[in-house]
Formats: sequence, structure tokens, C-alpha cells
Amino acid sequence: MTPTLVTFVTYFVVLLAIGLYFWRPGDSIDGYLLGKRGLGAWVTAISTQASDMSGWLLMGLPGVIYAGGLAHAWIAIGLFLGTVLNWRLVSGRLRAYTQKTDTITLPSFFEQRFADPTGSLRVLSALVILMFFTVYASSGLVACGKLFESTFGISYGAGVCIGWAITVVYTFLGGYLAVCWTDVFQGMLMVLALVIVPAVAIAKSGGISGVHQAMTAKGVPISLIPPGHTAALLGIGSAMAWGLGYFGQPHLLVRFMSAKSVAKLSESMKIAVTWVFISLTGAVVIGLVGIGMFDTLPGNDREKVFIAMITKVMHPWAAGIMLSAILSAIMSTIDSQLLVSSSALSEDLYRRTIRQDADPRRIALAGRACVVVISAAALLLALNPRDTILGIVAYAWGGFGAAFGPLVLFALFSRRTTWMSALAGMITGTAVLIL
Repeated sequence: MTPTLVTFVTYFVVLLAIGLYFWRPGDSIDGYLLGKRGLGAWVTAISTQASDMSGWLLMGLPGVIYAGGLAHAWIAIGLFLGTVLNWRLVSGRLRAYTQKTDTITLPSFFEQRFADPTGSLRVLSALVILMFFTVYASSGLVACGKLFESTFGISYGAGVCIGWAITVVYTFLGGYLAVCWTDVFQGMLMVLALVIVPAVAIAKSGGISGVHQAMTAKGVPISLIPPGHTAALLGIGSAMAWGLGYFGQPHLLVRFMSAKSVAKLSESMKIAVTWVFISLTGAVVIGLVGIGMFDTLPGNDREKVFIAMITKVMHPWAAGIMLSAILSAIMSTIDSQLLVSSSALSEDLYRRTIRQDADPRRIALAGRACVVVISAAALLLALNPRDTILGIVAYAWGGFGAAFGPLVLFALFSRRTTWMSALAGMITGTAVLIL
């Protein structure tokens, strides 16, 4: 076996081992979906941000920087600011409110917080989660297909299926605790790659001055300000608007809900913000260095710039580890999305509308079955993608931001919002994005 294949197999074995370690066939729905609210500061911080930064961080963001220059770094700036605000404004209040109302999912929190007697908020929230997470998860599988295709020369479809199978198995087995601990492992691997690879690439490109000269020679903008006054403002505003989406991302908000205590979240915030700053900076640098390093990329696909860079500048054994980091970014998000989608189907639809007296263990089993069903739908979408990785993520990210972001803020900071106005806001936000 090649060094790259050996490292990938080892990576898969570690993931499956974590899933088996946390396998609890008789676990309750609270344990399977929320880890019984027992996560410490480091696990909460790293797993939250690893779930946030999917394949787009190591493929989509470097790709757009490679194609358009430093002006696209406003996406990273907006995301960093959004991360800080999400931790500061939302994390502690959401943890306290969900503990007080004894709710374990975002839809059930909306129902309790806005005192909805009809259950409409909860059901609609669950449907929105299923719709956008199916699309979101497909972006990760698209990234898997591109990664395996470039690394091992197998077909794109086979790569998608391999990524799908591994993710489903360990998510199905271990539930929330398995997802969180694998995300910690994957998050550390991601930040390691985002520090080492750009540093080595810069050194082999003649240093910072060499990177600057290469950008100038190719006529790529080296300014944060896009050309044109009106266009510049619109471009910056549009890019930074990514940060506003954080308030409505269910797979991140659930991490706040599962923290051991509100006090632990203050410590988690410092860790998370540091991780995000390092990771986003590394991703931007990769795109900039790639401008001078590559005239063309495999298949003229800009989102393969990090893969090509790893292959070019790293030793085969080190390259295998760094390529595994890309897989980590992909899977650390897909597993979280599958689990939240599972909770929407089992807890917020099945239990709320069909079997309110269902046994908790039966609901947990239904949740595991839902992982397979939802991931299968994402798999079908990924086999025939209609956009780039970043484009798919942008659609789902915007959907959650529009549908849930305002509701989360009103739920935490306003006492006057009624369940009917909350429902109208959710419908409007979803409709605006779709239409």
C-alpha cells in the first residue's frame, strides 16, 4: 500500500474505534442526541468549530482566494466576527434556557420558548432542518468525491460512496458522544494541516516576497478592497454577511446546549476563537500561495488547490496525514448534520406528531435509522452536484441563517415575541431564500 493509503486506512480505523467505544445500544434519546449535557470546555470548543468548518474551509475557501485574490478574504473576516458574536451572545443564554425548559433539540426549544400550543413551530423547524441539512451534507460528500478522485484516481462516484459509508457507520454507532470526540480528533488534525502546509509552501515559494511577486506577475488583486466603489462595498458586505448565518446553524447551537455548564462556555469561547483565527488564516494563505505555485489545477477545478499543494510540497507520508485533514474537515461536519437531522425526524416529528408516548430507547433507535435515510438522500444529491462546494454550502448556510437566526435571537433576548410572529418569521425567511 502507498503511504497515503496507509494513513487514510489508519484514519478510518480511529474513527470507527471511537464510534464503537461510545456504542450504547440501550442509550436514551437524551444520551444519543445530546450526550447528557456533559461535555467539557475543550471538547465543546473544538467539536463546535470542527463541525462548523467543513470541506469548504480546506477546499472551497482556498479555491475562491486562488481564483479571485485577497479581496475574497472578507468571507473569512465575516466568519471570524460571526463566530465571536455567536459564542458571546448565544452560547450561554441558549445553554441556560434549554436546561430550564428541558429541551434537547432546537425545534423543541422554539416550541417551549414561544409557548406554541399547536406544535407548528416545532414541526416546521424540523422540516426546515431536514431540507437544508440534506443539501448541506451533500456538499461534504461532493468534497469527499473530489478528494478521493484526486488522491487515489478512483471515480468521483466511488469516492462519494466511501465517504458516505464511513460517516454513517460511526455516527450510527456512537451518537452524539462519538461525533463530538471524533470532531475533536479531526479538529486538531485540521488546524495542524492549516499551519504546516502553508508554512512549507511559502518556504518553497521564495518566502512572502516570492508569493507577492507571483501574484503581481499574474495580475491577481493583492488588496482587500475590490475594484470599484459601489461594487467594492457590495462585495465586502456580501462576503461579511456569512457571519450573520451563525445564529441559525442547528449543528453548532446544539453544541452550546450540550456543554457541562454555562461557566464552561466562557473557557470554550477562548479556545474556539483561537482555533478559528488560525484555521481561517491558514486557508486564506493556501489560496494566495497557490496562485504562484499553480498555473492550472487538475480538471481546472480551483477547489483542488490544497490537494495539489499537499501533493507537491509534502513528503508522501506527511502528505497522507495532511490529506486526511481534508477528510476530517468534511466528516466532522457531515456527522453533526446527520445527527441533528436524526433528532429532527425522531424527536420533533415522530415523537411529537405520531407517538408521543414512545419509549425513549425506541426513539433513539429511530434516530439511528434516520441517520441512514437522511444520508442516503444527501448521497443521491452529491452524485450529481449542480454547484461548487462553496456554492452548495452558501445556499444551506443562508437558509438556516434566514429561517432560524432571527428566531434564536428573539428567543434569547425578547419577551414579547409570540409563537405566531415566530412562525411567520420562519416561513418568510425560508421562502425568501428558496424563491
